[in-house]
Amino acid sequence: MTQAASPAPRLPAAIWALGFVSLLMDISSEMIHSLLPVFMVTVLGTSMWAVGLIEGAAEATALIVKVFSGVLSDYWGKRKPLAVLGYGLGAASKPLFALATTSGMVLAARLIDRVGKGMRGAPRDALVADLAPPGMRGAAFGLRQSLDTVGAFVGPLLAMGLMLLWANDFRAIFWVAMVPGFLAVALLLFGVQEPERAQAPQGTPRVNPDQPSQFAPSERALLACGGDWRRVHAGPLQ
Repeated sequence: MTQAASPAPRLPAAIWALGFVSLLMDISSEMIHSLLPVFMVTVLGTSMWAVGLIEGAAEATALIVKVFSGVLSDYWGKRKPLAVLGYGLGAASKPLFALATTSGMVLAARLIDRVGKGMRGAPRDALVADLAPPGMRGAAFGLRQSLDTVGAFVGPLLAMGLMLLWANDFRAIFWVAMVPGFLAVALLLFGVQEPERAQAPQGTPRVNPDQPSQFAPSERALLACGGDWRRVHAGPLQ
């Protein structure tokens, strides 16, 4: 008699929930971002130079905030609150696009949105790692990233379809984009439970962001590329 094969391990429901959170927020964001340059030029009368400046400032903001959000998550010992705050800022910025009457309002909305993106990325990925069963972290990250990519693909398609259906009504589409954004926040709040993190044993060294000398030269070079110039000239490890 042969023994029955043990069932293959499955990813927890919380991992799927995080994947759908990414999908919904990407649909919401891409519905707006795919139309935003055209909206700014044709409706608000923004110059192409100003459009590039706004987009560059927004993306730079996300990259800079991302450097610090992971460190803060580790220091605080909590992942979900920062992720919820980041997704909440992203969802809260969506009505501002629909209400925008000047380029300055669009810039403010983009900065709020990108601060949220930078804030949620690292804590969310750390939460995926905390929730994934041993030996399934690759599958967990692959699932989340795949659903994120699906959202980035579906969002512009949905925006183009609504543009054809509603005779190029940008603001109506921006209002619709709010719905998946707020659904993403609700799903994260009620569909994901942060696990208890094991306490590090006594004597385990920890990196203190307030003591730059603990970073190796290669780590300081990486921080410099990310924009954290405060630690670039710190001395060697002690």
